[in-house]
Amino acid sequence: MVDTIAGALRRARHPSVNVATAPPAITALPPRHRTFTTPAMKKLAILNGPNLDRLGKREPAVYGSATLADLERDLRAAFAGRPVELEFFQSNHEGALIDHIASLADRKFDGFAINPGGLTHTSVALRDSIAGSSVPAVEVHISNVHAREEFRHKSVTAGACVGVIAGLGLPGYRAALEFLAARG
Repeated sequence: MVDTIAGALRRARHPSVNVATAPPAITALPPRHRTFTTPAMKKLAILNGPNLDRLGKREPAVYGSATLADLERDLRAAFAGRPVELEFFQSNHEGALIDHIASLADRKFDGFAINPGGLTHTSVALRDSIAGSSVPAVEVHISNVHAREEFRHKSVTAGACVGVIAGLGLPGYRAALEFLAARG
């Protein structure tokens, strides 16, 4: 039965599906139930906080030489042709990030990756907006915050997220999105 359904799903992705030659488990269904759908489009966002608009210019020894535009281009290329819609947002202002998270919830996004920047360590309001959104979030840090100054070791926002990725550089964003895209 599993092979029959899997085969039917494979054939459903191709316009050459022939109901006459479909497996019995499928042809036994009334015509209105023979429709197969592709996986639902996942809506995912990437939010970046203060100073991340300066990527490529600010402390390249820590954050690298790639820019935020490079990150967006690379992520769009990585998810091209997949049932994933990506939205990008950056702000140096706490309130703008909070408003955007509320907007993601209102627009029924499936998840978001967030690099809160320096707000990671100080913003209870940002933490509360993540928790209150009911949208799964993964906190991302380009550098390994635990190998840096002591004040960077504590994240106020991490407890409101389903996961944290730190120290992988820009590929950490892709890891976060892959995780969110795979969630049921």
